[in-house]
Amino acid sequence: MSESRTLTMAQAISEAIAQEMERDPSVFVMGEDIGRYGGIFGATAGLLDRFGPERIMDTPISETAFIGAATGAAATGMRPIAELMFVDFFGVCMDQIYNHLAKNTYMAGGNIRLPVVLMTAVGGGYNDAAQHSQCLFGTFAHLPGLKVVVPSNAHDAKGLMIESIRDDNPVMFMFHKGIMGLPWMAYFEGSTTEVPQEPYTIPFGQARVVRQGADLTIVTLSQMVHKAALAAAELGREGIETEVIDLRTLVPLDRQAVLKSVAKTGRLLVVDEDYLSFGLTGEIAAIVAENLDTVRLRAPVRRLAVPDVPIPYSRPLERFVIPQVESIVEAARELCRTRSVQAMPA
Repeated sequence: MSESRTLTMAQAISEAIAQEMERDPSVFVMGEDIGRYGGIFGATAGLLDRFGPERIMDTPISETAFIGAATGAAATGMRPIAELMFVDFFGVCMDQIYNHLAKNTYMAGGNIRLPVVLMTAVGGGYNDAAQHSQCLFGTFAHLPGLKVVVPSNAHDAKGLMIESIRDDNPVMFMFHKGIMGLPWMAYFEGSTTEVPQEPYTIPFGQARVVRQGADLTIVTLSQMVHKAALAAAELGREGIETEVIDLRTLVPLDRQAVLKSVAKTGRLLVVDEDYLSFGLTGEIAAIVAENLDTVRLRAPVRRLAVPDVPIPYSRPLERFVIPQVESIVEAARELCRTRSVQAMPA
């Protein structure tokens, strides 16, 4: 029988990496402070003592160099995991990510594979200001050649990390700091879950129904899953039964899960901690709009995301721009008060 323990997301990610390193000698990890420190968000805790400095490699502050090295190592048969400490730092190494990691398999006519996991921390909510608080899910989902994985809890984090390491394509694995279970940082306890001890995988492109409902669909991911679940519980006390969909991965995207849910409820609220314009919320809205022959809307699609401003340092301003439980509840209430936008059939 499977043994299950309660782990934080940080512990689950570290365990997934350790199990894959034990199974496959080609797996190794590189990045800043991932060794003795265990990663500033705990994703590599304990790995240096188990596997040594040849497989757990602390790097200088040199993102371009070590992500380029990971790409080269993958091309020669290794399976590197490179931790980009904050996703906000992508700008200094974007050429390696976008022009090499994402494209070189295509440009080589499929003659090389690049099984790199680029692991990075995302999200705000703890007053770290504009250069350390972004999500940027949509930025990487927009770039062909990258898979984009965004877990919301420890169980999914372990299964999705193992799937990421075993995948033969480059994978962006994006974990939210506010759900890692760190003792020095306030986090959503719902992200700490029971996790089987043995290795397991969760396939990409399969969303999870967090809560069933018939009146309204909320589509979201990452930390916003927990805020949406709390909002749905409050709405339920008011008689509004809300279905919450956790996308889990953006590339590939489970479009059918979104359409199935919205076909049932007739209302869609998309909640995202990324920026509003040109992002995930617009993509999900467009998917529904393109399928109005099979999905009947009872109200216009509503989007809730970060307005197009840098994340503020000020605590009140940061709370204002990042969707909160209260703002999700209010948006859902307004959506349920809105009348149908599609004409009745003749």
